[in-house]
Amino acid sequence: MVNLTIDGCAVSVPEGTTILEAARTVNINIPTLCHHDDLDVKAACRICVVEVNGGAVLQPACETLVAEGLDVKTATPRVIKYRRNILELIFARHPQDCLTCRKNDLCELRKVAERLGVHHATFYGYDPRPDHLDTSSPSIVRNPAKCILCGRCVEVCSNVQSVHVLAKENRGYYTNIVPPYGRALADTACVNCGQCYQVCPTGAITINDNIHKIYEAADAGKDLVIQIAPSVRINLAECLNEEPGTVSTGRLVTALKRVGFAKVLDADFAADLTIMEEGTELLSRIQNGGVMPMITSCCPAWIKFCETFFPDQLGHLSTCKSPQQMFGPLIKTWCAEKMGFDPANIYSVSAMPCTAKKFECQRDEMNASGYRDVDTSLTVQELAHMIQTAGIDFAKLEETPFDSPTGLGSGAGLIFGATGGVMEAALRTVYEVVTGETLPRLEFTQVRGVEGIKEAIVDLKGTPVRLCIAHGLGNARKVMEQVRAGTAPYDFIEIMACPGGCVGGGGNAPRTWAKVKKRLAAIYAEEQRLPLRKSHDNPEVQQLYAEFLGAPNSEKAHELLHTHYVNRSDLL
Repeated sequence: MVNLTIDGCAVSVPEGTTILEAARTVNINIPTLCHHDDLDVKAACRICVVEVNGGAVLQPACETLVAEGLDVKTATPRVIKYRRNILELIFARHPQDCLTCRKNDLCELRKVAERLGVHHATFYGYDPRPDHLDTSSPSIVRNPAKCILCGRCVEVCSNVQSVHVLAKENRGYYTNIVPPYGRALADTACVNCGQCYQVCPTGAITINDNIHKIYEAADAGKDLVIQIAPSVRINLAECLNEEPGTVSTGRLVTALKRVGFAKVLDADFAADLTIMEEGTELLSRIQNGGVMPMITSCCPAWIKFCETFFPDQLGHLSTCKSPQQMFGPLIKTWCAEKMGFDPANIYSVSAMPCTAKKFECQRDEMNASGYRDVDTSLTVQELAHMIQTAGIDFAKLEETPFDSPTGLGSGAGLIFGATGGVMEAALRTVYEVVTGETLPRLEFTQVRGVEGIKEAIVDLKGTPVRLCIAHGLGNARKVMEQVRAGTAPYDFIEIMACPGGCVGGGGNAPRTWAKVKKRLAAIYAEEQRLPLRKSHDNPEVQQLYAEFLGAPNSEKAHELLHTHYVNRSDLL
């Protein structure tokens, strides 16, 4: 342990702790901009400078390690003046349109300025950066004029996701962060995961907002139908200033009814359906010599990553659509008949934790119903904005159940929102189908956890099935290099693009690992209390097969619920 003093407080912390971390242990919060708890230390912005032992040179608290006997001052007049000067220099080339900025209340720059009492710009300078928005991506919008060069987006895109579509160009005052060769973002290898949005402290990267499309559809007299992804009920309340991990299923349905949706459907149902199709496909491949290992296909950012970087391995992907895109054609066929709606007049919306879903629903092949299967997708952030715009006090809403005929989802469907959840849900069904026995214990804890790559072996009554779970595309790349080399010792692989799975998705409230762990805990706690916990036991899924699809992997099921993939390596 190292002993030091911070603002007169005695502190004892482990060796290797930074001053920033040490200060937090005594409730002293030093302001930061470039620092992010989940990323490497960059010490680029210098907002976190402090006095150390009265030295003439101020030190960045984010990278300066504690030492025995240090005397640290975090808020002397000299430190505060220095921080204000830095902010004023940032403002010299930062747009002053906070009122209309998409990031608004989430902007870390604005919050630091408020905290330091910087209420006007002292300096004004020429900004050499492009002042136009890049709206080419269906998922995110780039505004280079609002970039403060913190480097967070570059790090998460390259070091965490291994996609490498953002980098610094030029030097000094002319530095900018851009995609390669001056391309629009949609013309790059971007996989739409939205992790750059998650870490951006300003309005330089924002979500491509689709709320106006829903208002336009309502004005046109469309029947608004929305499906709610498993993790949305875990993440929405957090976006509305409640604690991370707060479950808000019934309140969410009530809010969406008030906003104007005619039907609010549970995408846990579609997750259960995915397990029926994917589990059947896996057994077929094992028994009939299909391409192995089979890899899950629920995550659209992962699918685009594979199409771009590993197009020679597309045969390993399950042909199953994601739950969103399975639900899409059902809403405009079987569900439409059950609800008494004209499919041509349905405006189908998905509420997702994911920015990549916006890209997925626009894919050319997603029209199995004879219409655009899902018309638009909203992130959790957009959903929260709609509720706020409607003046709804979310905290005080009563509970309302999901609408039929797809208002029942299992716990297996709910855990799709967690890394390892798709694998665990599939195992619950595949085990009972193969062995003909009831599982003595439903929890496959060996596939849970936040390790980047997890491995397990499950014995299906004498048949060992070797499993791999990866989350974060940097980890996915490591696994796929093994698959490409023919050395992957697995039968079934689950991959999610976002750290932590869907609860860490790009469209949620800004994440840290601490928040993600609370969200994961909430998913498993909620799943435990549900009366139905296995996908194949869902009576509404059984009804769908009996009345409409016939059987898993039937010709009708393949027509509506399965898909094909595209080589996108030309984007590299």
